[in-house]
Amino acid sequence: MLLNQKMPLISLSLPWEETLDSKKMRILPKGTLISEISHLLDQRDIALIDHNGMPIGWIPFTKLTQTIFNDWKTALAFYHTLLQAVDDAVTVVDNNGKIISWNPKAEELYQCSGEDILGKPITDFFKKEAVVLMSTLKEGKGAVRKYNQPQPNVHVLINTQPVYEGESVIGGVSVERNISDIVKLNDELSTTTAIIHDLESKIETKYADDPFYKIKGRSPSLCTAVNLAKKVAATDASVLITGESGVGKELFAQAIHKSSPRSDQPFIDINCGAIPASLFESELFGYEKGAFTGAAKQGKKGKIEAAKGGSLFLDEIGELPLDLQVKLLRVIQEREFYKVGGNTPIPTDIRIIAATNRDLEEMVNNGLFRQDLFYRLNVVSVEIPPLRERIEDIPELIQLYLKEFSIKYKKAVPQLEPEVMYTFLHYPWSGNVRQLRNTIERIMILIDEDVIRQNHLPNNFIKNKTDSKMNMPMMESSSPEIENEETKIRYALQKTYGNKSAAAKLLGISRVTLYNKIKRYKLD
Repeated sequence: MLLNQKMPLISLSLPWEETLDSKKMRILPKGTLISEISHLLDQRDIALIDHNGMPIGWIPFTKLTQTIFNDWKTALAFYHTLLQAVDDAVTVVDNNGKIISWNPKAEELYQCSGEDILGKPITDFFKKEAVVLMSTLKEGKGAVRKYNQPQPNVHVLINTQPVYEGESVIGGVSVERNISDIVKLNDELSTTTAIIHDLESKIETKYADDPFYKIKGRSPSLCTAVNLAKKVAATDASVLITGESGVGKELFAQAIHKSSPRSDQPFIDINCGAIPASLFESELFGYEKGAFTGAAKQGKKGKIEAAKGGSLFLDEIGELPLDLQVKLLRVIQEREFYKVGGNTPIPTDIRIIAATNRDLEEMVNNGLFRQDLFYRLNVVSVEIPPLRERIEDIPELIQLYLKEFSIKYKKAVPQLEPEVMYTFLHYPWSGNVRQLRNTIERIMILIDEDVIRQNHLPNNFIKNKTDSKMNMPMMESSSPEIENEETKIRYALQKTYGNKSAAAKLLGISRVTLYNKIKRYKLD
């Protein structure tokens, strides 16, 4: 039976015998718990008495100590097993900061064996200011998910708690989760993005007159979004780009920056949903040297400072925590910011471009997004239409991606069976342009033929084909834009980008009939 504070002494007692002398024993009430025994120094047997003061049982001192010893061994076995099973680094120290437990994950994280570290002060192995556990011992207060850098290139989120015996702190426990890979990946992504942007600026000189060239499509809804973006690009106003996931919000943000007077200055992006909240503030604002435990000696430049003179792209702005929304609002209003741990305001000159796939107005109504920040960001809103609302762009995008991946995978550009084009035009495309691009890449990887047929499409395309038809704009005679047969045919050819077989499918007539009508109306 594992020792716990609810175990009553009476559960260990033997029946009282008249030959026993209670005066030589330690007398305790029958309801006393084992955890309520203050000490065992006198080594006396225990007599248990009822509410009338009459002895009702007794516990030999040897039995009590044997029970406690057995339970201690059981508890110790569970304790060591727990340390082995936990997938985070666990450190336990006494009230003087000497390490009394150090689990295998801690050995792996800090490359230091238990044999070398146990029984020694934790400050012998880590700088005192980098040890959150020492602050916990000193202040008697724990920490929850606190970012720390206890060693170079080691980044952790740490939970600490003081260990109390009564009202005295007798030690402390820390549990540290290794996030070094996340921090490293974030830095690498930032560096890689900067390199890519630099390379693009060098190899795309022939497109310098139109930074929006990457945005492919000629549908009216897309052209409206592009024209609006071009107009706002020439100003210094904040821009909010909205649209579903995969529509190309980052392409619009880059194009707006390259079309702006700030085009020769940095374009810095940060994904508000990809960085842990505990790291986000230091990523956005940077920090001063010594700003927090484990901070780099030289401090760190934040994204706002890196974007000075240029544009800061806040992707997935709807994921920004409320407490950071307040600080971002101050940057926009005051045009200055404070580094983490800093007291001196730093002036900044940046243009804010934000993007989201969420309904910020609804979030404002639900108290999940600050209204004042929403209005600051939403000076001009550019809404990018989903792919299902501009299906006339699908054929052009398909040909673009077929050429791109034919080069990448060293294959000839295949033809599309009319039925495949028809399926593409009627698919809902919940993932938008990104989904279309990924689908074409998948097909190009797997196909070994010169023609893309229905059997080359993912299974979910065939499954959703019937449902998708009901969601697409068809040739309705009641449509005010389609008044006669000639107009219907022109519309169908436009929707299918000149693909006559797909247009015939869309019109519900045979291909021969369509050719005859094209000839009759001189639409060639």
